Amino acid sequence: MATRLVQINMKAHDASALGRFWAEALGWAIDIEEPLGASLTPADFAYPDPTAVCIDLINRPEPKTVKNRVHVDLATTSAAHQAELVARLTELGATPADVGQGDVPWTVLADPEGNEFCVLEPRPVYQDTGPIAAVVVDCADPRAMARFWDEAMDWTLHEVTDDRAVMRSAKAVGPYLEFIRTPDPKTGWNRVHLDVCPYPGDDMAAEEARLRTLGATDPGIDQSDFHWRVLVDPEGNEFCLLTSR
Repeated sequence: MATRLVQINMKAHDASALGRFWAEALGWAIDIEEPLGASLTPADFAYPDPTAVCIDLINRPEPKTVKNRVHVDLATTSAAHQAELVARLTELGATPADVGQGDVPWTVLADPEGNEFCVLEPRPVYQDTGPIAAVVVDCADPRAMARFWDEAMDWTLHEVTDDRAVMRSAKAVGPYLEFIRTPDPKTGWNRVHLDVCPYPGDDMAAEEARLRTLGATDPGIDQSDFHWRVLVDPEGNEFCLLTSR
């Protein structure tokens, strides 16, 4: 048994508007748009597939008050492409963001609702990932996060140090998942979180039990109306276990 990372979930004040921004930013399609939210996938995409980690947006009224602990890094192929992408995203509504990055070769932006993301300088490691180079998670202990997520999912662990842990789909396609050591503590509910899914034929309840033996815990919320399960990883980051598809 194992799970796979299928999407990231973003809370939004206007999921439709934010979905249009990210669809334009990534060159993706709005697969589902309804009053409660929107889902984005690449064009002609058969969900779920490891070639992409999709985006699910859900309307929520709570304000964004702190830097997100989960963000995306966008890939570029050249310095000119990086500059062109930053300019295009700015025209779409992105704004410069200062998260204490200092003088770095990548550009930090915020989407129209303030969600931080990075436009990376060209890096060979990301040349085949698609528009999203990596999904990045802030953490206190990358080694501990790697131990949990390496067991939780069937993704391949590529690198583990005191400051960084890197995973990618076992099929070596799509974006990377990176855990980066940061000094900032987690405060409040994450506005962006990971969604994982069992494989077809696997039992969701058994998979939930397995994740709990690895260190996942209950967030302490009423889940009686959910057809998915909300869990918390060893550093307190919420994630969802979706039904298999």
